[in-house]
Parts: sequence; structure tokens; C-alpha cells
Amino acid sequence: MRLLQIDQGLARNSYYAATTPRTLSFAPLDGDVRCDVAIVGGGLAGLSAAIDLARRGRQVRLLEACEIGSGASGRNGGQAIHGLACDQDVIEAQLGLDDARRVWKLSIEALDLLQQRQAEHGIDCEWHAGYLGLASSARKAARLQAWADRIEQVYAYPLQRLHSVDMPRWIASQRYHGGIHDPRSGHLNPLKYTLGLARAAAAAGVAVHEHSPVRRLRPGAPAVLETARGNVSADQVLLAGNVHLGAVAPELATRIMPVGTFIGCTEVLDAALADSLIPSRAAVCDSNFVLDYFRTTNDDRLLYGGRVSYSLAAPADLAASMGRRMRATFPQLRDVKVEYGWGGFVDITMNRAPDFGRLAGGAGNIYHLQGFSGHGLALTGLAGRLVADALCGDASRFDVFTRLRHRPFPGGPWLRT
Repeated sequence: MRLLQIDQGLARNSYYAATTPRTLSFAPLDGDVRCDVAIVGGGLAGLSAAIDLARRGRQVRLLEACEIGSGASGRNGGQAIHGLACDQDVIEAQLGLDDARRVWKLSIEALDLLQQRQAEHGIDCEWHAGYLGLASSARKAARLQAWADRIEQVYAYPLQRLHSVDMPRWIASQRYHGGIHDPRSGHLNPLKYTLGLARAAAAAGVAVHEHSPVRRLRPGAPAVLETARGNVSADQVLLAGNVHLGAVAPELATRIMPVGTFIGCTEVLDAALADSLIPSRAAVCDSNFVLDYFRTTNDDRLLYGGRVSYSLAAPADLAASMGRRMRATFPQLRDVKVEYGWGGFVDITMNRAPDFGRLAGGAGNIYHLQGFSGHGLALTGLAGRLVADALCGDASRFDVFTRLRHRPFPGGPWLRT
């Protein structure tokens, strides 16, 4: 619970929370209930699974510890990008090239599903197509373009190569020496999208409960989830709470590390200035190990993410800290106020590959989705669909991911960070 409290504190000054009204709320669980499938976690993965399960006639209850979208799903950088957090060679080494190609295609299907959900449920979440992957040195640019060559040759996914001479047309910064452009990836307002999925889930018949943290999971047939004000007995369970599951599933916690990520957002800019920063209005991410990522918003702000914390500590003044980082890329914003600064924890696996599977032992009826490693805005939605298929008897695509091996981080929770 301490991690959850810190996480909620870091997110207090979020641009999304300040500008996205919550018009829908859900009562906490009250009393003992029975259902077909119980889902822990009201983020993108849990909501996506709930929608697909309800459509197939399953009785679904979803338990969220705080408010829908209050975790990483509703406060991230808003970038929906091809691929996974790890490079494809990690997948190739474990699964072989044929299944690595399947995983890549699934990541592209995740982008398509994002579009389908918006259209089908009328979710106005400020989608804008286009993604720029940029390199901060000539050496890194060459490496990035060699990667793009291989992705096109081996995975049949075309990417536009950008050279140093092209940079002024794409970004108003001297920092970058080349990169790639992907028109199929893009960005959106993640809180608006998550709340839209919650409305869709409720309309489909899912019983959603906010402020209902799970205290204990009792495996069995049925499995039982205990909360402060009631219990849920379910034939099947999906754990989609990531770093906030805590003692509910300690065997999963050892395979992910909570990493703090931070974002700043400026005041409203002059429209011409906002247009000039990233003329295509694409999402931007550099290729550094500790990367910067940024985009302009629909109301002409610059939203800028970067730096991480491997402890539970955060910068003393997030807005000022992110402002310094932002101005290193865009010196022309030296007099612009950073109005919002926020952060929170994401779930990182040792190899940065997603961790999907079933809890060992028991009745084999408890599934989990975790380890999106900061690259989950699109993939979480597809993960929800794959696990819904598995819960309904078709695990063929889900089990491609379950074959990925994940090592535990050494030591307990303190040494792990």
C-alpha cells in the first residue's frame, strides 16, 4: 500500500487529471458476490479484457484500488508505438524468428485495436498519427537506421529514414542527427482513452468497483478475492494490477521492478510556436537508454517526459526538473512556464519483455498481465484481448507470450530498487 500511496502522491499535479473531467464513478464493492471472471486492476489491460469477456456472455467484476485510470494507464506520455519495450532480438533469442515475427505483428495489431476501440465506442481521446524516433548523435543515427533496415527486411514493416539534412523539417531542435518516421504509430490523451474504455465496459455489463483494493487472493475453484467490504468468488481471475498487486501475488512481484517515470507539461503556447516545435505534430522519442519523449497537445502545450528513478524517490520540484530537461532540447522555450509536473511507477521486467501467464499451482484459473516496461499504451489493449481469448478457451496467441522466460530481480523489494 505504501507504493500505491507514493504513486498517487506523485500524480497529483497531472495535466491529464486537471483537464479531463471525471463524469463517471463506480461504487466500491459492498458484500460478497459471485461471478465468472474477476479482474484486479482498472487500467487499459483489465478494461480491455473486461469488454471482450462481457461480449462473450461472461459475468465480469473489475476491482480497482483507487479510481479508474489512476495508475500508469491514465498518466503516461500518451505514445502508442510499434514493437515492445525490448528489442526484437530478445524475442528472437527466446522464441525463434517465426514467433518473433508473430509477436511483432501482434504489436501492430495492438495499434489497429486502439483505433477500433476509439471508433466503436466513440472515444474522443485526441488521437494524432505519427511517430518520430530520433538519435542524439551521428553514431546513434547510424545504429537506428540499421535497426530500421532490419525491421523492414525481416519483419516487413516499412519506416521512413530521416537524415541530418532532414531534421529542420521535422523538429526545431539542434539536438538530433537523424531518425525514423512511422505514420502508423501516434499519440493520444491516455486518461480520456482509459475513461472511455470504462464507459464501454460498464455499458457491456461489467460490474466495476473503484476504491476496492484486494487484500488477499485465495486460490481455488472458485478463487476468492478479499476486500475490506466484501469478497468476490470467481471461476477465473485476471491479475492486471502490475506493480500495485503487492502481497496479492508475491510470486509475480519478484519478476518486476517499480521504476519512477516523470513528465512535465507547459502552459498553453502561442499556436505558431507550438506548430514550429514538431511541425508534423508527431510523438517523439529519442534512442537513448534513459530516453526523452515528448509531443504537443491539442491545446498547444508541450508535454515532455524523461529521467527515471530506480528508488522510491522523486525530484524535489518535478515541474522545474522537467523544465530544465525540456529546454535542453528546445532552448526557445526558456521563458515558458512548466505548469504541470507529475510521475508514477511503471513495471519493468529484467529483459524488458512483457510477462503474461498463469499462476503456478492451484486450479490453473488465475492469469496475469504485467511487465509492459513503459511501452504498454497499445500493447495493454491487445493483451486484454489475448487473455480474454485464453479465458474463453483459445490460448494459442496468449501462449506465444507465456513462453518468454523471466528472471526474478535479486533480493527483496528494497534491494530490487
